[in-house]
Amino acid sequence: MQKKWLGLGMSLILATVIAGCSGNDSNGNGASATNGPSEGTKATPTAEANKPPVTLKYWTDDRHDQEYINEMINKFNETNEDNIKVELTVMSENYAQSVDIAFSSNQAPDVLRLKGANTPVFFKKGYLEPIDGFLTDDIKAKFDKVILDGVNRFDDKVYSLANNGQTLRLVYNKDLFAKAGIENPPASLQEMVDAAKKITEAGKSEGVYGFALNFKNPKSAFDRSIREILSLSGHQGLGFDLKTGQFDFAPYSQVIEYFKQMYADGSILPGAESLDIDPLRAQFAAGKIGMYLSFSTEPGVYKDQFPTEINWGGALAPTIDGQIKGKSEIVSAGTWLGISAQSANKEAAWTFMQYMYGDEILKSYHEKGFGIAVVPAIVEQAANPDINGMEGFLVGEHDSIWPVAPTVTPEGANYADAFFKYVLAGGDLQAITTDLNARYNDALSKAVEKGEVSVTPNPAFDPTKPQG
Repeated sequence: MQKKWLGLGMSLILATVIAGCSGNDSNGNGASATNGPSEGTKATPTAEANKPPVTLKYWTDDRHDQEYINEMINKFNETNEDNIKVELTVMSENYAQSVDIAFSSNQAPDVLRLKGANTPVFFKKGYLEPIDGFLTDDIKAKFDKVILDGVNRFDDKVYSLANNGQTLRLVYNKDLFAKAGIENPPASLQEMVDAAKKITEAGKSEGVYGFALNFKNPKSAFDRSIREILSLSGHQGLGFDLKTGQFDFAPYSQVIEYFKQMYADGSILPGAESLDIDPLRAQFAAGKIGMYLSFSTEPGVYKDQFPTEINWGGALAPTIDGQIKGKSEIVSAGTWLGISAQSANKEAAWTFMQYMYGDEILKSYHEKGFGIAVVPAIVEQAANPDINGMEGFLVGEHDSIWPVAPTVTPEGANYADAFFKYVLAGGDLQAITTDLNARYNDALSKAVEKGEVSVTPNPAFDPTKPQG
């Protein structure tokens, strides 16, 4: 297994770009929190009394690792000699909007959770402080192969460091599949539609439905599901065509038709339109959902956050026609923590960041199943997570990093809202797709003209070898 993780590390070394959701093991080794600037030390009342107190606010939209991160923060608060106290705030699905409001009102946090999708946006808005001045030679050597332009480095300045990545899988209840007479997880979208209908017919009287997603936030729902279906089907998962350097939502619209069919069949959990991800997980843990798609954080969720006795597993997402024509995308692999440009305590924020990026915390983060390690030095020493269900999420032959797609903001509804409206109310799908292509490519052209993004078409792009 170590060779498999090493292979992932080497693939990250070769990558030029990296693309862009959960619990705590209270029996974990306490030593995992002693790495960093205060390693092997214990703050004394005298030491703390000699330093002015500093309170740091850390905001994140991760809930799957909340208890573990709280544990690590508590240890930091107890052991650091700089009189620093960190306060953790876990946001809901409106994380980006909350960050915008905080910065516009000069109430920004000191440390932010950064991901592949939000880092370029936060950088452009001036929210982030470069950390180059804090990086020692040892830290540079440790993270050198995973500091990448357009991911955590912009205009020759570094804003975050890597920790882990996430695979995406179909999460399914094996007992409900068996009860409905289904032997295997679906390989095609038609098989998924059929399975969802059979599971619903077999369990509806008991409140069981075949499929669900956190449709309270359509983009969050589709980016953990359709994205993966498309990448395995040979298409970039966010509607961007890497060969032409243009947005093309035609493949996306193919997948949407099957989601609409599940909704029309009554196979989707009632009320899913207002369902957030944690209530969905609670329903799945209670045995009320046959399947959904999500990240490799799910095994940790069902170990600690929503302990369950159901027989469940993870499998590759279905493809459009049942044929695998591309690699399953490993996402959010290049960033983790960043410092706010508005912070009045940047040095203290770095002290906390350095602690969090210590070897033992990165290693235990992987081994507890919160994410898959991508830093080569951690990959080499970390053991595979010993968590029920994790075997279905481990990196294998069908997983890879994909080139990052440009982030643009079109006028009007985004692709997820537009397509979800079609799922619920119908309409002219071709017209919706054409409109999305026009608005997204117009936004792309304007962003290129302003120098906000650069696009290079790659006619030879091979989805089976997305790193080239």
